Amino acid sequence: MAGKGGPDFRVVNSISGSGVYLGPVIQGRDVTVQLPPRITPAMAGLPELSAAFTGRDEHLKTLLAHLAPGGRGGQQAVLVTAVSGLAGVGKTELAAQTTARALEQPDWFTGGVLFIDLHGYDPVRCLSPEQALDGLLRALAVPGDHIPAGLQGRQRLYRSILAAYAEEGQRVLVVADNASTAGQARPLLPTDGVNAALVTSRHTLDIGACLYDLDVLEKRHAIEMLDRALRHARGRDDTRISDDPEAAARIARLCAGLPLALSIAAALLADDPTRTRTAASLGRSLEAEHTRLRRLRREDRAVRAAFDLSYRQLDQQHARFFRLLPLNPGPDVSTEAAAQLAGIEELDAEEILESLARAHLLGPARTWGRWRMHDLVRLYADEHGRHQADADRREAALARLFTHYQDTATAADAHVNSLAGSRSPRFRDRVHALQWLDAEHANLIATATTAPRRGHPQTTAILAFGLAAYLDRRRYFGDWITLTTTALAIVREAGDRLDGGPAYEGQALNNLGLALRQVRRFDEAIDAHTRAADIFRELDDRDSEGQALNNLGAALAEVRRFDEAIDAHARAADIHCETGDRHLEGTALANLSAVLAEVGRFDEAIDAHTRAAGIVRETGDRKREGMVLGNLGLVLHGVGRFDEAIDAHARAAGIFCETGDRHHEGLALNNLGAALAEVRRFDEAIDAHTRAAGIFCGTGDRHHEGTARDRLGLALADVRRFDEAIDAHTRAAGIFRETSARKREGIVLCNLGLVLQGVGRFDEAIDAHTRAVGIFRKFGDRNSEGMVLGNLGLALQGVGRFDEAIDAHTRAVGIFRETGHRDGEATALDNLGTALQGVGRFDEAIDAHTRAVGIFRKFGDRNREATALNNLGLALNGVGRSGEAAAAVEQAVGICRSQSGSEPDLARRLLVLALLRANATDEADLPGALAAAEEAVALLGGLAAGRPGAFSGLLRAALELLAVIREGLGHAEETQEVRGRITDLDPPEM
Repeated sequence: MAGKGGPDFRVVNSISGSGVYLGPVIQGRDVTVQLPPRITPAMAGLPELSAAFTGRDEHLKTLLAHLAPGGRGGQQAVLVTAVSGLAGVGKTELAAQTTARALEQPDWFTGGVLFIDLHGYDPVRCLSPEQALDGLLRALAVPGDHIPAGLQGRQRLYRSILAAYAEEGQRVLVVADNASTAGQARPLLPTDGVNAALVTSRHTLDIGACLYDLDVLEKRHAIEMLDRALRHARGRDDTRISDDPEAAARIARLCAGLPLALSIAAALLADDPTRTRTAASLGRSLEAEHTRLRRLRREDRAVRAAFDLSYRQLDQQHARFFRLLPLNPGPDVSTEAAAQLAGIEELDAEEILESLARAHLLGPARTWGRWRMHDLVRLYADEHGRHQADADRREAALARLFTHYQDTATAADAHVNSLAGSRSPRFRDRVHALQWLDAEHANLIATATTAPRRGHPQTTAILAFGLAAYLDRRRYFGDWITLTTTALAIVREAGDRLDGGPAYEGQALNNLGLALRQVRRFDEAIDAHTRAADIFRELDDRDSEGQALNNLGAALAEVRRFDEAIDAHARAADIHCETGDRHLEGTALANLSAVLAEVGRFDEAIDAHTRAAGIVRETGDRKREGMVLGNLGLVLHGVGRFDEAIDAHARAAGIFCETGDRHHEGLALNNLGAALAEVRRFDEAIDAHTRAAGIFCGTGDRHHEGTARDRLGLALADVRRFDEAIDAHTRAAGIFRETSARKREGIVLCNLGLVLQGVGRFDEAIDAHTRAVGIFRKFGDRNSEGMVLGNLGLALQGVGRFDEAIDAHTRAVGIFRETGHRDGEATALDNLGTALQGVGRFDEAIDAHTRAVGIFRKFGDRNREATALNNLGLALNGVGRSGEAAAAVEQAVGICRSQSGSEPDLARRLLVLALLRANATDEADLPGALAAAEEAVALLGGLAAGRPGAFSGLLRAALELLAVIREGLGHAEETQEVRGRITDLDPPEM
């Protein structure tokens, strides 16, 4: 400073050198301070990286993208990232691994990294923000006597230093590990817009960060972590994890994918240098829930201790709520059920649940309003809950929860299992009721199966009966069997002490039989329904007896004991008629009509159906109306009234679609497709079967999906979509193989073989038929074995393996003769004759065809008699008996003329007749041959116009034969005309 007229005093301060100077300010004349190249701060300090780190590749990728300078892919840089998750889930390890990889990137964090463990959940070591800033400033080389005393001063200095680093191009990463509150973490965050921070916490912190939740490891990664940790501790040749995948999977499951628990489990194995402790023995030691947390501990770490730190943060209300949650027996809990459990308002419960979720002591389930606990946290909370059972009034809480489940399930059942108009005010409609049941399905089953040992057997009984309609509708048959079996055991043990007494046992048996029938355990179902009917008869409960008899009839029909089934359904209908229960009477009559149709008693079936139809319309039971229409369709199909059958099945499908009954909609569509195929409406049939297969696939009904795909294959083959047909049959066969429905697999393999034959893939057809033969032989189904042997023989003929074909047909003949199946025997004889012709054994062929003709004629099967006569004519021609040959084929032609709809067969027979007459060795009959050929051409012309792909080749052959005959007769002009028609045809298919 220069005074007026005084000497020129100047203050010159000059600081040279690079770096950030953090000492006191020195003022004076010509003072020069030369700084060293850089003050070296105590940066980094990362914890040791784990050699067993695995399963976090995607997490690393995401966090590194956040830390990249300027962001990646045009995204704005993320300056603060907060990783939150359950205690022991690996947040610190992920932060350390991410930081290490970030430091490997050139020009990302040239200023280094500041790492600090805030010990936020440790009441002894927890750092206040002032303490944390003191440590960070010292790490930045600020002398202790220059660090301000208060939070505000320390925060300003800390952020100023970081900003100075940023200005120098020295970007810094701050890692604040294990923060418990936003207030603990927020003062440590850079605010200069360049430096970055990574924060970990068990809580979801509101610090303006990009939030990232870390979950447990998937099973395969959990197993990999066990293996890596053990090999790291005991050497790469310690293969106890990889040698026993089943035990490794068990340990991973019992540790619930929690890295802390997995690291302890690996250490427990590593404790044994002799390796006599196996993975299997460790898995067994962890199975017991009451000791699992105690076993998952080491001197330096323990799962229970990690959870303790989070639990201590809870106030009294949150801690009680936390301790009560494990009482819910299912995998997750709704806010509504949790409120009932705690005995508080639902909005209050939601606030507590959200707070516990922010602390990662539980997490949201897949849908909003539902919550789940990690398995080990659940064990931990339950331990505390047992110790404070009286204070928490656990038994009263459990009673409230079970009452909530059973009462709400009963209200939902009033919608699901009701006639039109019946409803409960708890739910708006059936859809709403089903939504609740779908969401609570697992909890309801768990409640019902655990209630008895919790002292609530009545809950099991109520849920077993209240959920029956729902479990049937959703096809949860395994759950239904488990639940009903549990209820049955309770009822039998309690006897009259349980409300409902013996009637409950009868109802449980009846429901058990229904579920067993759905999983095709028919003999057990029959036994259950029989015992139920006996109990209701003793109790003089007539309507219940009728229901049991009706269900018994359905089970008997499944094992083809049709006479007994008819008797059971008829008795049920009579009982309900006597008691005046019109709804149950209609149900029994509908089932009776279906069984009567199975045995061909169609008039009686139609009568039973008519009575049933009137009743269901009267009672307004839409579901039963759909079932009656379906049964009617089957009856109409059986008597050849296909158009009416199509109408009935279509109406049934519409009703089931309207009521949301996917299973029965699929059945109706499948039956509709079969009826449509009968009237050659193949495209519509294909659509119906495709939709049916889609429904069954969606509902997990593999058996009926296989049936739909098999029928779809048949319809596709009818329109010559052979590749798709083969695919449909192949998938159907695979389904029946998977579900162990081996006889059905055999039928489908037979259908598959026939399609493969049709496209000339004979080797594959032979394989399919051979497998089918083996299946039917195994089951002792002799007639089916004989049928498939015939198809196998035809496929063998297709590749010229005539000797094997003859053997197959001969075996088929023997089987059908043994079983008395005369129709099958005749077919096998006819096929045998064609194979014998293939090797020139014409005399034997003539004998076989002659015997086949006799059998078909005896039983009035005119179509196949014509086929056998045609083949006989070819065999006779083979030994020069052309006159007899022509006579046999003329008989075949005569039969075809008398049969409606036989134009294709008639045309083929006429062609054979024309050939035989033209080539007769004794005396050629060219005029007769000409007449037969002209008629064949006329028929084939009409057929080819409608289906050119199927008949154009045969028409070409007929025209060529006609041209040869006319040329032989000297009809030059007519011959030229025929050859012109041949030229006009499309080129033959290659």
